[in-house]
Amino acid sequence: VSSFGRMGRFTVWDYVVFAAMLLISAVIGIYYAFVGGGQKTSKDFLMAGRSMSALPVALSLTASFMSAVTVLGTPAEIYRYGAIFCIFAITYALVVLCSAEIFLPVFYKLGITSTYEYLELRFNKYLRLCGTVLFIIQTASKHQSCSTLYTGIVIYAPALALNQVTGFDLWGAVVATGVVCTFYCTLGGLKAVVWTDVFQVGIMVAGFSSVIIRAVVVQEGIGRIVNDSYHGGRLNFWDFDPNPLQRHTFWTIVIGGTFTWTGIYGVNQSQVQRYIACKSRFHAKLSLYINLVGLWAILACATLCGLALYSIYKDCDPWMANQVSALDQLMPYLVLDILRDFPGVPGLFVASAYSGTLSTVSSSINALAAVTVEDLIKPYFKSLSEKKLSRISMGMSLFYGGVCIAMAAVASLMGALLQAALSIFGMVGGPLLGLFALGILCSFANGIGAFVGLISGFVISLWVGIGSQIYPPLPERTKPLYLSTAGCNISSGNLTSTEIPLTTVFSTPGAERPVLADNWYSLSYLYFSTLGTLVTVFVGIIISLLTGGLKQNTDPKFLLTKEDFLSNFSRSETEQKVEVLNWKPFTMADEGTDNPAFSHIEMDVASDKNKVNGLHI
Repeated sequence: VSSFGRMGRFTVWDYVVFAAMLLISAVIGIYYAFVGGGQKTSKDFLMAGRSMSALPVALSLTASFMSAVTVLGTPAEIYRYGAIFCIFAITYALVVLCSAEIFLPVFYKLGITSTYEYLELRFNKYLRLCGTVLFIIQTASKHQSCSTLYTGIVIYAPALALNQVTGFDLWGAVVATGVVCTFYCTLGGLKAVVWTDVFQVGIMVAGFSSVIIRAVVVQEGIGRIVNDSYHGGRLNFWDFDPNPLQRHTFWTIVIGGTFTWTGIYGVNQSQVQRYIACKSRFHAKLSLYINLVGLWAILACATLCGLALYSIYKDCDPWMANQVSALDQLMPYLVLDILRDFPGVPGLFVASAYSGTLSTVSSSINALAAVTVEDLIKPYFKSLSEKKLSRISMGMSLFYGGVCIAMAAVASLMGALLQAALSIFGMVGGPLLGLFALGILCSFANGIGAFVGLISGFVISLWVGIGSQIYPPLPERTKPLYLSTAGCNISSGNLTSTEIPLTTVFSTPGAERPVLADNWYSLSYLYFSTLGTLVTVFVGIIISLLTGGLKQNTDPKFLLTKEDFLSNFSRSETEQKVEVLNWKPFTMADEGTDNPAFSHIEMDVASDKNKVNGLHI
């Protein structure tokens, strides 16, 4: 392995490749601004006119799942903790099944634009308000929030990691991605977001493939990579320890992961927004199932990259040898190490990391614009014409794009604090999923029960979440694997031990850990959302029964019925196009009709405390 002096730097060709990626994204935006008469109504702008077909939507869902964090973080996670992360393949299958068969049929037959609108139809408008407010502060979880806070980190973190290793210009990259993103969101609306995502998935796969192919060539065959990984204990797929405190075991990943991700795929505005924009329910379900194949492919790529990282650096870990200052810099380090003789290819990898950022930020912008227009402007200014609303939507996109770039600057000044605040906010996703599960699966749940359930789930989630921030779990809970620096040809006296856990902002010395810290607060981060969901559903059911829930009769169109499942097998019904809701449940003043909010879901593996949401079957 080359010593640090011979590491490559960025060449002109790398910048050319990166610029080309940004340019093509911008061109797609311009194309959708003018093709087909442009964006005449706010529905065209925020919902793509409900005309999308399955394949682009599936690829767009996949892109939103991958951010720069997936490209940089997942391989490092596998390098550090082993390939047990692959068990997520089972999780994704369960998640897609639950989303497509439980949540999608109800949302699709109602023709709603906002998932929170469902809460108003099923319960009352106060719960809708709760949902919307949580969404804007960022509910869904740190890694897919639509919160402007989060988008700042999403733009800044990868820029920093790439800058420290490759010397790639930091603020040039931040401003360029922010501006291009805002540009195509503002001009092209949801259609541009979906089609740029399709292009960006292509770039991400190309970036991953170039690394994998070159690593296999360097190591003379994939057999050697697998062999090294096996002897280094990296192929630890089967860990059936039922202890809920261990960070990743088969059970935490399958059970906890399913709850966490169903909250994202099943009820999160961003994903739901996109599959409801499909032209028929058949296409909507198909898009979820195709997206599953995409998730598996990306997981496989990231795993191979992680194992290749280990195979190449098994005798000289760059992190302990102080060549890189954080684990998420390992991928760029590897790229410059093995691809330095191929001009333009490191640029392709950087472009793939940024494609992840673009796909996240673009839909965050679209979602924030949508929520603002639908929930905060439409109900109070009823006289606005469609043309005006479309203009206002564009204005909001522009505004939020500017806010995101500003937040990246804030993230550079106080990153660690933001990270901690976000992971605590991330705790609130589980209770929200519980709220939707109550509405869709329990005909007797009422507004009071749902509200009390939501609050109690929320309180418990925050309690565990804040506790785990103050007392991070001990290394025997996270099980980092052994790393070696025996083969390094560098002189460095200050080698650190592998067992130091990454501390958080408020971490306290180990001496004064209370009893709660080592059992309750050490709960695997994947179980946070499971806890929130189960508490919400349990409390919600009990309170509903006590407050006369059995006496109310709920309209079956708000519930999951036998017909919804059986209609999978009859094609006739699926061909009908669902009419968008224009009726009101009661003849009240025009509350809100639809809320095209649409946020990107991002997976963040690099940080452990922030995955949230769950589902009660």
